[in-house]
Amino acid sequence: MSCSFLEFCRLQDLKAVRDFLFLSQKTEPVEEKNLTENELTWDTSDWESAWDSGDNKEEEATSEVTTVQSAPWLQDCVVSLSPCSDLLVLAHDQKAAFLSAKWRSVDSGREEMTLAVSWTGTLSNDEGECVSSSICIPLASQKRSSTGRPDWTCVVVGFTSGYVRFYTENGVLLLAQLLHEDPVLRLKCRTYEIPRHPGVTEQHEELSILYPAALVTIDGFSLFQSLRACRNQVARAAAAGSDVIQPPPLAYKKWGLQDMETIVDHSSVGIMTLCVFDQMRNASILGGFNASVKGSPPAMCQYVTVGGGPYTGFYYAVEGSSQPLLSHVALAVASKLTSALFSAASGWLGWHKNKNEEEAVQKHKPKVEPATPLGIRFGLPDSRRHGESICLSPCNTLAGVTDDFGRVTLLDLARGICIRMWKGYRDAQLGWLQVPEERGDREFSPSSALPRRHALFLVIYAPRRGILEVWAMQQGPRVGAFTVGKHCRLLYAGYRLMGVNSVTSQGWQLHTQQVCLLDPITGVLRTVNIPFHLALSDKKSERAKDIHLFKRLTTLLRSREVEPDILESEAKSVLLDIKHPAIKKQALESLLSNKNPPVSCLTNITCSLYDTLKQQDPEEVDDALLQFCSSQLKLLQLYTGIQNLHSDSLDGIEEELSRVGPTLQRYSKLTLRPSVSFAQDSPDSPLPAQAFLSQMECTEEGELRVIRGSETEWNQLGNFMFWGCLSGKSPLHKVCDTLQQAGIGPQQLLSLLLSVWLQREKEVLQKPEETVRNLHTLLIALSNMKGAVEESWDPQSVSPWWQQVRSICIQSHNAAAALLAALVAHHAVKACITSRADSKLQSEWEAVSLELEQWVVCVRQLEDVLVLQTLLLVPPPQGAAGGAAAQCSIKTLLEGDSGCGGIADSVSKWVFRQNLAPEWTKRAGGKEPGGHGHGQDSSLKLNPQCPLCFPELLVAVCQRFPHSLSPDLLFAHCCWEYVVQWNKDPEEGQHLCWAVEHLRLVSSPHIQLGICTMMWSTFIVKRLSAAAYLMEKVTAYVKDMCSCVQDVGMGDKAMTSFLGCCVQLLQILMEADSAVEEVSAPELSVEEVWCGAEGPASIAELALEQRGVHYPLVQHHCLLASLLHAAMTFSLKVKPLSLFDSKGKNAFFRDLTTIQLMPSGDMDPGLVSLRQEFLLRVLTSWVQAIDDFSSSAPVTSSAPLPSCGPKADWWPSLCLELGSLLQVNPDILRRHIVCELYNQGLDLRAEEVMLEVEDKDVLGSQLLVLTGQRLSYSLLHSQSQTQAAMELLARLPPTLCTWLKAMDPSELRCPLVPLTQTSRLVGRLIEILPENHAQYSLALHLLEAVEALTTED
Repeated sequence: MSCSFLEFCRLQDLKAVRDFLFLSQKTEPVEEKNLTENELTWDTSDWESAWDSGDNKEEEATSEVTTVQSAPWLQDCVVSLSPCSDLLVLAHDQKAAFLSAKWRSVDSGREEMTLAVSWTGTLSNDEGECVSSSICIPLASQKRSSTGRPDWTCVVVGFTSGYVRFYTENGVLLLAQLLHEDPVLRLKCRTYEIPRHPGVTEQHEELSILYPAALVTIDGFSLFQSLRACRNQVARAAAAGSDVIQPPPLAYKKWGLQDMETIVDHSSVGIMTLCVFDQMRNASILGGFNASVKGSPPAMCQYVTVGGGPYTGFYYAVEGSSQPLLSHVALAVASKLTSALFSAASGWLGWHKNKNEEEAVQKHKPKVEPATPLGIRFGLPDSRRHGESICLSPCNTLAGVTDDFGRVTLLDLARGICIRMWKGYRDAQLGWLQVPEERGDREFSPSSALPRRHALFLVIYAPRRGILEVWAMQQGPRVGAFTVGKHCRLLYAGYRLMGVNSVTSQGWQLHTQQVCLLDPITGVLRTVNIPFHLALSDKKSERAKDIHLFKRLTTLLRSREVEPDILESEAKSVLLDIKHPAIKKQALESLLSNKNPPVSCLTNITCSLYDTLKQQDPEEVDDALLQFCSSQLKLLQLYTGIQNLHSDSLDGIEEELSRVGPTLQRYSKLTLRPSVSFAQDSPDSPLPAQAFLSQMECTEEGELRVIRGSETEWNQLGNFMFWGCLSGKSPLHKVCDTLQQAGIGPQQLLSLLLSVWLQREKEVLQKPEETVRNLHTLLIALSNMKGAVEESWDPQSVSPWWQQVRSICIQSHNAAAALLAALVAHHAVKACITSRADSKLQSEWEAVSLELEQWVVCVRQLEDVLVLQTLLLVPPPQGAAGGAAAQCSIKTLLEGDSGCGGIADSVSKWVFRQNLAPEWTKRAGGKEPGGHGHGQDSSLKLNPQCPLCFPELLVAVCQRFPHSLSPDLLFAHCCWEYVVQWNKDPEEGQHLCWAVEHLRLVSSPHIQLGICTMMWSTFIVKRLSAAAYLMEKVTAYVKDMCSCVQDVGMGDKAMTSFLGCCVQLLQILMEADSAVEEVSAPELSVEEVWCGAEGPASIAELALEQRGVHYPLVQHHCLLASLLHAAMTFSLKVKPLSLFDSKGKNAFFRDLTTIQLMPSGDMDPGLVSLRQEFLLRVLTSWVQAIDDFSSSAPVTSSAPLPSCGPKADWWPSLCLELGSLLQVNPDILRRHIVCELYNQGLDLRAEEVMLEVEDKDVLGSQLLVLTGQRLSYSLLHSQSQTQAAMELLARLPPTLCTWLKAMDPSELRCPLVPLTQTSRLVGRLIEILPENHAQYSLALHLLEAVEALTTED
């Protein structure tokens, strides 16, 4: 409950990193500069001789480590740590080392995170430049399944030459920018944060670069897109040598900071808006009495700098005062792609570039844009004080500044004043901690919608004193102090993931460290943990702290999901931290009156509190509290003693029953369905004497032996012997004595007992406690018979008696009864082994047995099977496809036909039987299994009163099988099951759609690639080729639909859906092929207790074995499928194969893994004309389709379009994309869309598309004719001609009148358009037509005519 300093990571090979960074200083004497870089040797100088002094080897080793690592070498390095703590960059001069996160097992068996060297090399390209600043920016993943972990991390490095270069984690150069020709002083980043209050301005992401007299800010969205594009381009070029794609340019602003002598650090506070009073005050001060004030306060970007003259400067840049500059990034990606890869290789292998190449690169430096002057608004003048650094708080309202006088100053950025100062912190390093309030009462109250409170703390590291301090803001006390080394580095990022917005961050759990301290001596990274209540703790608020702790205890007791061990430790910590006796007594009373904690937990907490009170000074202890604690402890001990008197040896089984009880209840409700059976087959029917005699025989030795007949006869005999005992109707010991005196073998009796137990599962589950107790008594009695368990049995070996019980449970399909039998047998075996150990060893140690281990595995397997079988028993909805519910057992899962994928295969078949949409599967299977394993039963979270709540059941099954039902495996099997079922009935197009949706949910590109390849070759390619050849030979669209069913196997509607799914499948395949090089293949694993599965490879294993595809061939097929889908959707007559040349036709329907001869170069103009004609028809059909949909929308806005079908909003963009692939001019398509939309009367949608048209002159000529047709219809062809219209026609110029009469309004599909829209269209014409255009005067006449007509109307 106090401030703590925790170690969370260690650095490996830190000495090797130090030697690499400072190698040149130790190996290159000043006098000798003619050594080549490959001849570096260690110089035996005086400081090295000091290591050799001394006779003791241990002292020498200690002296060596201390001398190497205690020197303050880290202060001379540029150090940056990713906010996710998975990448650390150390740089000095021209060299750098990247350390990436790895997990390793320590001696204690636990996992420990370390940072190991992943790349070392030289970052500098130009001679004489050195690294001056660096930051690590993690980039967010764009996948739907992402939970907040970064996709990759970009390393941004600033150099003294002014260059800013961007690298991957592996040291590969992505792009380099020269934005200013002065040394880079500091790099800082700001990422998106969800506003905690409605009035807080939402800040944009940006990267700011400080130069001695300039500040450059790069827009975060532009930077994010450029970095992704460059990284993909470098990966593709390295893998396949593909052509270079021009990345998007960087949008940045460049400010020239004026009126300040020296600037050494800065902070970009973000966008702020002044209140009206501050706006009027500033206007009066700057403009005087007659100053004018704007209606709304302008939005400004605030920048704060530190340095000298003045000591702190405040700059404000009004939004819109400077247009963003665009910097093309082709220099580092396109022209220097080879050199970038070569530079990376040289860093790995020791190669070096030629000097001539470096000189050639230096000659082609990019153009540097001039900076926009930005004057200082005000500052904090102090002529003798010089600022050294500034650190911005997470809430953007405070900042900490260090100076050369050893002071730390706290600034209020909104008011621009200093509000606090600390002395005696020379060379201090600063950081911030923002701590949210713990889960308090407000989350359980009606006001839970209120935002959680946050406490702000300032972390100050004073290296000269070797102390780390934590101060509460703004005027709070010091809440923590830690003694640390004097050569550490305080690492504070001040940002999180880049590329996050308010939509993508929903549901993410961002795991970032705010402040870390790096100790170069031990190589340890530590972080500070501060509880929220320390913000409340000062001399006057101890009672507030106690009340806060009491509320936390109350919240903890209300939660029913907390484990007893965690509840005990947390409650004990809270009780001991409360200071006031009255509040401590109230907290203890609240704890003792709660029903959730077990008795052992209450006893331990009360005992700890009592011992703590007894150890304190008697004068300081409250007598009432001590007496109350003593009396309650005695009562708890009395209750425990009485409870132990009434308990028996079945405590362990009762705990197990309570643990699996909810799952048993749900399973029982699903099995209790009405069924029909014959009376003579009832298990309660009496067994005739003749049947009993026929199943028994007497041996020559006088013993009885049971003859194994049919299964029914065997079960009847078992019911006759044991069901009365199991149901509690017969005396147990008398029955056991009678059977033992009869001389029947115990193995046969055991088989009869278990058969009736498994057969009467429904009756057993009605009274599980009673029947389990009776089974335990019978099993113990049979085990004590002569010939059951051998007296010479060693617990270290497997007993044949208990192996027989285990074999029967493993083979049984009655999961609940088998689990109960296994629990009873496990308890009996444990008691038997303990008694044998006590009689032989007389030791307090628990005996370890191979038999017990096998029972533990068996019980865990049966618990898994029970949860899985419960899910499979959920009945499908009415009318759903699929057969009866599958029966599973341990044997079928381990030795089934599906091999290692048997569990996922069973669940996928159940998903199909339930007809579940992919959203349901994603909701259940997409959750991280987290800490849910076999040690705890996840079914406790389910509601036993709702047996058909299958989403919760599916979640429980996925938690029981975290590896076998990992999200990717579950989605892959569901995808395969749906596509198999679709292949049986192709008319059910929904099955194929859901198969593709499940495939889209797979996060691993390797599995996606394999599943796509198998689906394509097994199910898709034959039907797609049949559809293509059918459309090629059919003369009209609906003329030969019988051939459609005969050749393709499905009707026209199903074939349209099939072609759409083909397009999506090929798009997924292309995306997976592009991403497969960026991530490593997943390692498929199985739960530890299910490792013995045998059989064929699973779907995921087969997918990982598939070969890679040829990307251009896949794109070629995707192009054909898109054309077929468009033709079927809009009922267009087309010969799709005729749109391709001979190379393109020959490449169709080949194996996607082979390399085919693809079309290249310019296409035949006649072929391009056919393609253009088809795309124009598609666009015309789309406009006609959306006409009915948009006609009901208001005129002021365009209605949103659906996401699928012929009215989908993505058809125009698809046609433009197809046009670029088919060598069709996209501007022709855009002009056609605009004209068709105006022709249809959809003017608002046409104006949106018009903005993208490049050739405005041609568009203006086309729209001029369309406008004339509209006006001609209104004046000459309308049936309701007015006298005013006729007079207007008479006043028109003769040329315009003649031109209007020549127009044909019949070409308009929607001639009745309001005059306001036509007037708006003529205005657009005037804007896009140049004044020297031949028809510009005609457009002016049209504008006058339309305005006159509008005025008269």
